[in-house]
Amino acid sequence: MKKQDLAGYLDLHAEEIFAASRYLYDNPELSKEEENSSSMFKRLLKKNGFTIHEFGQDELKYAFYAEYGNGHPVVAMLGEYDALPGLSQEGGYSEMKPVENGGAGHGCGHNLIGACAFGGALSAKKYLEESGHSGTVRFYGCPQEEMLDGKVLMAKYHAFDGCDMAFAYHPWNANIPVSQGFLAMNNMKFHFTGITAHAGQAPEQGRSALDAVELSNMGVNVMREHVISSARIHYVITNGGEAPNIVPKEAASWYYVRAPHRKDVVDITRRVINCQKGGALMTDTFLDYEIAGGCYELLPNDVLCALARKNFEEMEMCPYTEEENALARALSESLPPEQVQTEREHIGFYDADSFIHSGIVAKEAASRYPITGSSDIGDVSWLMPFSTIFTAAWPVGVNAHTWQSASASGCTLGQKGMLYAAKIMTGMFYDVINDSEILETAAAEHRKRTEGNPYDCPM
Repeated sequence: MKKQDLAGYLDLHAEEIFAASRYLYDNPELSKEEENSSSMFKRLLKKNGFTIHEFGQDELKYAFYAEYGNGHPVVAMLGEYDALPGLSQEGGYSEMKPVENGGAGHGCGHNLIGACAFGGALSAKKYLEESGHSGTVRFYGCPQEEMLDGKVLMAKYHAFDGCDMAFAYHPWNANIPVSQGFLAMNNMKFHFTGITAHAGQAPEQGRSALDAVELSNMGVNVMREHVISSARIHYVITNGGEAPNIVPKEAASWYYVRAPHRKDVVDITRRVINCQKGGALMTDTFLDYEIAGGCYELLPNDVLCALARKNFEEMEMCPYTEEENALARALSESLPPEQVQTEREHIGFYDADSFIHSGIVAKEAASRYPITGSSDIGDVSWLMPFSTIFTAAWPVGVNAHTWQSASASGCTLGQKGMLYAAKIMTGMFYDVINDSEILETAAAEHRKRTEGNPYDCPM
């Protein structure tokens, strides 16, 4: 069975794969609530001959892996399925049209991520059956990516033990074999307790927890000048008191710290905590805090990135209809023109009449492409050789967590981009099974990159 036969197998089973993505899209579930999404994949995979493995921890009740094959290499394909709050959207519309006002929706395309891994696992199983080669494919059902802790918890409980390498996918507005990016992150929550008092009659008797929050934030904002320029510090005040005439007894804030390397996040986190301690000291209040989560940056693997690029070149994108091209244009034109132009410059795509990226972002441009969000896939990349890919499931200029990305993720525009990714993932699996040197060199690179700096689970 040749590699292109596997691509054809995916075409034959496209409707089953698309149906999985549509089910997730039509039944969005937020992080930590993905009961039906997880169950749907378990049913489909079991029906297709996979063995289902679940974990015993309550924190991982919606995580699992489904396995087929025997022996090594063991290749993991990572599926996700959690939705986002407030991004309910009818798929395939060129204007904002919530299915449910304020409801959840797939503005990050996790319905496509889950379906891509499902398709990749199906075709990998088909190849193992037909070829008789040694090897194992695992579909990993990974919950709560949007909380940035699902795969971190899975790593904590050794869910990925036994895997030799892992592949992942994310829908995007361009075709990119990802070689760098995704910032490390910590998620911190601070709670201050003071003493209530009448703000007009006897303010001297009070100790304002809100003052502590504000002074702490001032300290962090002054500190921004003295951290690396690539770091990000964001916060919100989650509790600022009940009424102006009451000195607030309770107040709270929520912080994210991001940086290109985990060690920088750890150091900046220490300094942010010190600012909070200072706020409590200055206001004579009590501070309680927790580091609620965290994740690693993506650890590159040049061997697997080159393998991904090779398979981008070998596989063909699905053709788009006039209606799909018209929708892509409309979604792209709903954005500020400068946003679209900036994205065209980032990816080197200047065909003004085309709004779906074709071709592959050049290697040099991909190495500079700004990926300044965070993802718990980073933690998996520190455990084993890892590759993630982006494909053009969204029109040029469309970014994640928007109604435009939700609309594209819920129609054939996104599904075709996802199917292209499944073919690439399948092609990579085919190559790894047929060439043992790929795993050997990828593993050697991974050992070299992590030497003296082993993974230390943030949770």
